[in-house]
Amino acid sequence: MAVESERVGMRTVQRAIDILQLFDEGRPALSIREIATESGLPKTTVLRLLGTLRLNGLLWLDEHGRHLAGPALLRWSRLAEQAWRLPPAAGVILRELAAEHGETVHLHVRRDIRRICIAQEEGPQSLRQVVRIGDELPLWAGGVSRALLLDAPEALLCRVAGTSPYGAAHLETLRARIEEARALGYATSHGEYEEGLSAVAVPVRGRDGAPAAALSFGGPSTRFTDERVRRFADGLRAAARELSLVGLPFEG
Repeated sequence: MAVESERVGMRTVQRAIDILQLFDEGRPALSIREIATESGLPKTTVLRLLGTLRLNGLLWLDEHGRHLAGPALLRWSRLAEQAWRLPPAAGVILRELAAEHGETVHLHVRRDIRRICIAQEEGPQSLRQVVRIGDELPLWAGGVSRALLLDAPEALLCRVAGTSPYGAAHLETLRARIEEARALGYATSHGEYEEGLSAVAVPVRGRDGAPAAALSFGGPSTRFTDERVRRFADGLRAAARELSLVGLPFEG
């Protein structure tokens, strides 16, 4: 009984989290019908979860009866911002990198089988890749993903491959691309997530030598010529070494 009760509790928590994840900058307010449709949950379950989330201030009702982010999240967002804020020296490294190479710089970390952008410095170009802080992407493709997976165990690679549109058969491709990145000392991708977009990425090593984050340039493929990619990689590797010396806040 205790195991079953725990399983039910975990399912309830996961469903509440799934509802919260429906909200984003493009959809800051959602109706009950939209939440029920998007979540796939029964309306009675949605109503119960929404009531609990409102009671705890995680959701709020606007004047039209739609749900939006609640005030309790303000405290959590401040805590997250403090925990993940880069040291001033790291911010300088990213700004100088973007200014020198003229491309937007991103810093990602791995969360299980996904990656999250935790910092960025926009380049001066008017046409650039848009990745917002907090955005999540899957790990089955992209130069950033391969930089994060350089030392990943086989079990994790299998799980990542399984999330791709190609299923488990993608494992061999994933392995080959990671080995290519290891041999080059950097990872590249062209149009893997979206046609016309490219990336160059390198790992930022933590205190234990494993990739703690991935530092990357991203932008239109027309600007990522072979010559520029090599220059980007040199700049990224030098900056990654500096970041490793400065230290990242989430390493503890």
